[in-house]
Amino acid sequence: QVQLVESGGGLVQPGGSLRLSCKFSGNIFSINIMHWYRQAPGKDRELVATLSRGGVTDYVDSVKGRFTISRDSAVNTVYLQMNSLKPEDTAVYYCNANDIHEIRYWGQGTQVTVSS
Repeated sequence: QVQLVESGGGLVQPGGSLRLSCKFSGNIFSINIMHWYRQAPGKDRELVATLSRGGVTDYVDSVKGRFTISRDSAVNTVYLQMNSLKPEDTAVYYCNANDIHEIRYWGQGTQVTVSS
C-alpha cells in the first residue's frame, strides 16, 4: 500500500506561481512512476506531468515550459512547480502513483484557483 497526501493549492492571480507537494508513504520502494493529474469542473481528469523512477519527465503540451515535476527522495515528496499560471489551469490537482504491480494510488486532491 502507498499513501499520498497533497498540499500547496490555493488562490493565485494570473501570472503567479504555486508549488504543489505530494508526500508519499507506505511501500514506497514499489512505486514505479508518479503523475500529477488535474480535473476542472465539467471536464475529464487530465494527465499533467509524469516522473518515472529513472527521473524521466513528461508534460501535457499546455503546461510545457511553465510546470516542473520533481522528487525529493530524502523527504518522500514529489512536487509540481507551477509558474505563469493561467485561469485555465484552475482545477483540482491530484497526485498519482503506480506501483510495480500496476496498482494505482491517488491522493485526496488540492484545489488550485487562478483568478484576479
